[in-house]
Amino acid sequence: MLQLGPPAETERADASRNRALIVAAARVILTTHGIDALTMDAVAREAGLGKGTLFRRFGSRSQLLQTLLSDSEAEFQRAFLFGPPPLGPDEDPIERLVAFGRARFELLATQGPLLRAAEESSEGRYSSPAREAMGLHISVLLRAAKVEGDVAVLALNLLAVLDATLVLSGVEHERLSLGRLADGWEDLVRRVTASQ
Repeated sequence: MLQLGPPAETERADASRNRALIVAAARVILTTHGIDALTMDAVAREAGLGKGTLFRRFGSRSQLLQTLLSDSEAEFQRAFLFGPPPLGPDEDPIERLVAFGRARFELLATQGPLLRAAEESSEGRYSSPAREAMGLHISVLLRAAKVEGDVAVLALNLLAVLDATLVLSGVEHERLSLGRLADGWEDLVRRVTASQ
């Protein structure tokens, strides 16, 4: 399994406590006020810590957002690597790819604003470990399905369809439902893999 965050390091007890306070404060702000209210100043106030402590622990808002996403991204990764079919192993690779996209749209239904906020940061937008794991998984499934053509490009194109910013824009501005977009994902996957 690809690691979803920085390597684990031994943490002092006070640093561990501060980290837990910061994450809990950020979750409170998200739940009560939404993603736009999640600023470093607001989190520091809610946690009762200095802003410097927040930046020492996370470095930036983007890194804090990635931390907030780490549990749901790890759960999603476990599901497509080890979970039951059709998303997990022991299923036809094309059916797994269809299920993969549908599961991602389900995650967007619950974590969409947070995923979009994390994507909107230029810092590591396209190189997060979670995104790399998804791209690799799509490539593996395309190869397992014996898809012809440039698999790296096909995987990148399919991954782009799952971009939270693009998906939520379609929902908000074009009035497309996540269900309709998930159906479009399946249609696209079946067309890309039709000759197999």
